[in-house]
Amino acid sequence: MTPNPADSIMECIDQLAKISESPNWLTRKYLTEQHKLANEQVKSWMQGAGMIVHQDAAGNIVGRYEGQTKQLPALMIGSHLDSVVMAGKYDGPLGVLSGIAVVQALYDQGVRLPIAIEVIGFADEEGARFQSTYLGSRAVAGNFDETLLSTLDESGISLRDALMSFGLPPNEIINAARSNRDIFAYIELHIEQGPILEKKNLPVGAVTAISGAQRLKISVNGQAGHAGTVPMKLRVDALVAASECVIGVEKIAMEISGVVGTVGQLITSPGAPNVIPGNVEFTVDLRAEKDRDRDLAFLRIKEKFKFIANKRGVEITFTVTHVAKSIDCDPRLIEVIGSAISELGWSVENLPSGAGHDAAAMASLVPVGMVFLRCKDGISHSPEESISNEDASIGIEVLSEVVRKIADDYSRYNFG
Repeated sequence: MTPNPADSIMECIDQLAKISESPNWLTRKYLTEQHKLANEQVKSWMQGAGMIVHQDAAGNIVGRYEGQTKQLPALMIGSHLDSVVMAGKYDGPLGVLSGIAVVQALYDQGVRLPIAIEVIGFADEEGARFQSTYLGSRAVAGNFDETLLSTLDESGISLRDALMSFGLPPNEIINAARSNRDIFAYIELHIEQGPILEKKNLPVGAVTAISGAQRLKISVNGQAGHAGTVPMKLRVDALVAASECVIGVEKIAMEISGVVGTVGQLITSPGAPNVIPGNVEFTVDLRAEKDRDRDLAFLRIKEKFKFIANKRGVEITFTVTHVAKSIDCDPRLIEVIGSAISELGWSVENLPSGAGHDAAAMASLVPVGMVFLRCKDGISHSPEESISNEDASIGIEVLSEVVRKIADDYSRYNFG
């Protein structure tokens, strides 16, 4: 790593972005060769910062910088190393590399804190391969759902087989689980993925809550037929029915305050230009800060889809692939993050997260807190995702100050 921490992490993030399934854009999915290479690279950086490093049974990479008294519970800092398809390079790795930079500074100065610090690169937050998010952090939190082992990716490979190919025995994934005797709190630094901080001309903010999310896989079954010979009134077109469903998702989400709904994938079969679509599969992503609002949207969507199925003579089936409840960040961690931001000369902006984060899964295990960093135009999940070196430096400073405050006044916060 280079002497300037911000320059260093930006260089490391650029290097990680080259570890991709595509030569033209960043895609790095769970349990792929690229996942393995990213873990190996991050392991070397962790070791260079004086950490003892291991890969756990779920494929997360974990480094520990021991405190003054060995075997005490650790403050965990982290984020994820996987990505969506055609991703931005800061979503996830920024938090991991910032955590390493905090530890690197301590190691370079020969400083050991009263508490241990662990930095973790979670293996699967996005769910891009198996359509179920937080697989890495849920394993650490002890909430991994073993029924997911039979889930197939788009190539027909099961999660169970993918783990085995990666060298991780599926029946040992429970060994990734940690307890609050190991970890007393979790902090995550992440780009905001929205425009609020930029509009307020602030580089950082303290996250108050993480919106709940639900993902659905929808299958619409109609009747395939010749595009030239089946009269319009006799068609059972799965794509037309699915199109109505997509519009319905948008309309319902707009009617319920605080709800957002997205159809991000749509696959048409048989997919020929001269064939009426007989089957369509698509995804629905529902999010809201309040679970009751998201639940209401889900109920209305089911009712709308049932109406469309009856009207158009198609069959519509639902599979829920992911559910995450909304969570509140720990008030004590919100306080210490806000205090760090203020003491560094910035106004404190408290804001909720509309995106999901590993912190949401970790909240079932330990108190969690999040620092948001401004990103250009609020763009994320896109190659256009961007942050400045100056903001990256501020993020490291805030994270370092948070760690120092917790270490100096551990008994006050009484985490764990």
